[in-house]
Amino acid sequence: MSQQLLDAVKLASATWMQGFNTQNAALCAAQYAANAPMLARPFGEFVGREAIQAFWQNLIDQGYCDVEYTSPEFKVLDEKSVLLTTAWKMNKAHGVVHKEIWVLQDDGTAKLVDDEFEVLG
Repeated sequence: MSQQLLDAVKLASATWMQGFNTQNAALCAAQYAANAPMLARPFGEFVGREAIQAFWQNLIDQGYCDVEYTSPEFKVLDEKSVLLTTAWKMNKAHGVVHKEIWVLQDDGTAKLVDDEFEVLG
């Protein structure tokens, strides 16, 4: 398992969380690849940073915050890709991340190329 790959994914995931928890939807969206799809059940699918940023901004504007991953599991898929799954909770909701696929970029950072999560309550 590449420690560099895992470190990059953990940093990018933490950066996304920091963006959400500091009400910075642009920082959240910046962790996604340019044309990444995000399936947010039951809300629908959002494709690309602009649509994804608008989704997160809408949630932030409604007072959602304090997201926390409660049981993150990292599975290395290949030399550049990691699958992250976890349960999550925040101040006004909880759910599960079915699939976050993070891919190491040429600059050494990781970007989210596929995101699928569900709000359970």
